[in-house]
Amino acid sequence: MISQSLETVHYGRSKCIEGLTALELTGTDRVGLLSEVFAVLSNLRCNVVDAKMWTHNGRIASLIYLKDDDSGFPIEDSQKLSLMECMLRNVLKGDNDIRSAKTSVSLAVTHTERRLHQMMFADRDYERLPIIQTCDDHPVVSVQNYLEKDYSVVNVQCKDRNKLLFDIICTLTDMQYVIFHATVDTAGDRASLEFFIRHMDGTPISSEAEKERVILCLAAAIERRASQGVRLELCAEDRKCLLAEVTRTFRENGLNVTRAEISTTMGIARNVFYVTDAIGNPADEKIINSVREKIGLSNLKVQELPLKHHQKREREDSTGGAMLLSLGSMVRRNLYNLGLIKSYS
Repeated sequence: MISQSLETVHYGRSKCIEGLTALELTGTDRVGLLSEVFAVLSNLRCNVVDAKMWTHNGRIASLIYLKDDDSGFPIEDSQKLSLMECMLRNVLKGDNDIRSAKTSVSLAVTHTERRLHQMMFADRDYERLPIIQTCDDHPVVSVQNYLEKDYSVVNVQCKDRNKLLFDIICTLTDMQYVIFHATVDTAGDRASLEFFIRHMDGTPISSEAEKERVILCLAAAIERRASQGVRLELCAEDRKCLLAEVTRTFRENGLNVTRAEISTTMGIARNVFYVTDAIGNPADEKIINSVREKIGLSNLKVQELPLKHHQKREREDSTGGAMLLSLGSMVRRNLYNLGLIKSYS
């Protein structure tokens, strides 16, 4: 069973985040929030080595890996950690999010993207209405019971993209469902997926309310990674306050960061930001050019993401117009490539 492979998985963790302090943040998204988070960390002399941030339905989740700016080691000073959590919680809750803003600090190493799914699931982002529209191609999810075999059948129709199976399977597994069989059908840039699932105790989905929850959770899992807007790629020599200065420039020019991927390798910062205007529309070209001039034209590259080319991906077989495969072959290979299982043979 595919989902069981996630329970005893070796995630292929990056060595660059081992021995760092992990900081988890969830709260209400708004323009300039990421800038304020990085400003707090910079003022506390914390160096951001690696991070990922997702937004969905007006919520934000971020997993940030830090080290002390002075010593270069993990941050273990309890007073400094408490101050950091307190200051960031104030930033996250803003004026109207007193109860749901959360921060957490640990030395644990986890699979970042799966953890982001778990954080947003726990934050119940799937129950909230979007504040800004960053995706106009919503997935269609349905659930039916196959009474003869005591299965529930989940059908997903959506845009095909990289890591789509990862997002769906992780979500079903974290919701305590077991996947017994599945098929994937792709045609052009569209994907049709069907999963036969049961509860851990072998029973199918038993109520309309549970069906609706599965539909909402899977739609949310698919949409979290589907950021629209303009992709900005920053490549520059890493230095203190770099992230705080870059994201402050975004904020001062009215750019909203919908997704971010931060990494540092051998003293070089390689960061990706997806940005829109304040209400979720594509950012104005003049504003983007102005931001690039302030940050450095050679450091900050821009790449538009047209809807029909949201993410490019490699295909195992590009000769056919449509492709129907069993999870027993193609999905196991994808999970292996993602580091979710040790072997797909």
